[in-house]
Amino acid sequence: MKVLFIYPNLHAQIGFNYGVAYLSAVLKEAGHQTSLINVNEQLAPVPTDDQLLTRVNSEKPGLIGFSVVTLQFAYALDVAKKIKRAFPHVPTVIGGIHATMDPQGCLETGVFDYACVGEGEEALLELVAALEKGGDAAAIRNIWTTAGGRIIRNPVRPFTDLSKLPPKDYEVFDFQRMIDAKDGWVGLMASRGCPFRCSYCFNHRLVSIYERETGKSGKALGYIRHHAVDEVIADIKYVLANYRNVKWFIFDDDLFTFDGQYVKEFVEKYRAATELPFVANSHVKFFDHETAKLLASGNCRVIKFGLESGSERVRTEVMHRQMSNAEIEKAFAAAHAAGLHTSAFVMMGVPTETAREMDETVRLLAKIKPGRFRWAIFFPFVNTDACDFAVEKGCVDFEKMKAMSNFMDDSCLDFGARQNLKIRKLRVAYPWYVNAHADDPVVRRLYSRLVRVVDGLDQDAFAAFKPEVARLDELLHQVLSKAGRVHYSLKYNDFTGVISTWSD
Repeated sequence: MKVLFIYPNLHAQIGFNYGVAYLSAVLKEAGHQTSLINVNEQLAPVPTDDQLLTRVNSEKPGLIGFSVVTLQFAYALDVAKKIKRAFPHVPTVIGGIHATMDPQGCLETGVFDYACVGEGEEALLELVAALEKGGDAAAIRNIWTTAGGRIIRNPVRPFTDLSKLPPKDYEVFDFQRMIDAKDGWVGLMASRGCPFRCSYCFNHRLVSIYERETGKSGKALGYIRHHAVDEVIADIKYVLANYRNVKWFIFDDDLFTFDGQYVKEFVEKYRAATELPFVANSHVKFFDHETAKLLASGNCRVIKFGLESGSERVRTEVMHRQMSNAEIEKAFAAAHAAGLHTSAFVMMGVPTETAREMDETVRLLAKIKPGRFRWAIFFPFVNTDACDFAVEKGCVDFEKMKAMSNFMDDSCLDFGARQNLKIRKLRVAYPWYVNAHADDPVVRRLYSRLVRVVDGLDQDAFAAFKPEVARLDELLHQVLSKAGRVHYSLKYNDFTGVISTWSD
């Protein structure tokens, strides 16, 4: 059977979809055909309705599979409706984290015949086999469907055994184009799963689903799994042998440093396989001086941490992130001592967060001095604990929420006019606020005055000033860099502040 995947990724960073890559590999191994429509305006013009329908008609798939995150669901739904009208007899299945978090909502739209809950490699293969043979597809584990006007909710099967998966399918993507568009950055994943249950993330609900439906919990559930190190190294060698212009590897594992022995083995074998630098995610509770030195010895250049907030109250009570500011400071100090470039991820506009608590995040960044920091605006992902909490507090604008396609540009929460405006100002000029707390007195005075000007602007005045921020930021960066003054400025995009001593 031919399966056509559609991956909507509009107004977002170019991302390699690991799920689709493994699903395609599993299907091809079983003798099926696959193709992909990767919708991202940075890779190619967004296809028109006619182009999409022409593609479907020319490929004549036996199944169309959508891989969707919540912020792309509106686009996916619109496309699915048009395809369903034109090709009513072609079955559709929706997977991805949005389908896992809200399978009922997906099926109630009437345009998706199936919804895949959780990991789908075995489930999709079984679904394709059933459809190809004209058999019963109503009782496949991990797959929800409808019959006689009611939703059939099938339970999940155990998590996928990663050792049984074939190598992921790069060819279904225009992978060289992706590498070139990302200036040589290639994403990898050595593991699946996360030990934490942050309120704003899907992990806690995904784990709850599997615990409830498999009757297992804790270690017996086997949520955190690793690909064998040799398998990861083979993947790296394959990429280097088959693609050009690879400059960096970036590991997208939720927590790359979870297993110290695994990291040690990986570092030894990675160092023997390539001299390219790599980037990884960590957590302050799974990071120390020894880990930092080990990673640095293997040519890890950048280590990333999710801080989310500088307020311990917000992190503990709202986000369910049990870590102290002291632990954060210690982890960053360890990374810097080992010569690692650090990256901190923070949020603003969190339910019940005050303006003062947003300032606490700014001050924490100034204190720990990360190599870079990225920021986003809180988004209440459907059926997460944080979403339930935001709804309970009555601060969600649901119409605005439905219209959003990313969590970088705006908030769908309402904190009142004054704080809403503060969020918009931070969103645009976050590095200026951090620089206003710099150790360097020249940098501190300059940006303190600039921040006072920005803080004094009303809504209309700020709207007029906003387009000038990037230009002014670059001008200040050039002047301060020539003067040898360390500071943060916008780099790579408009939601990342990078220290001026970083040259790559």
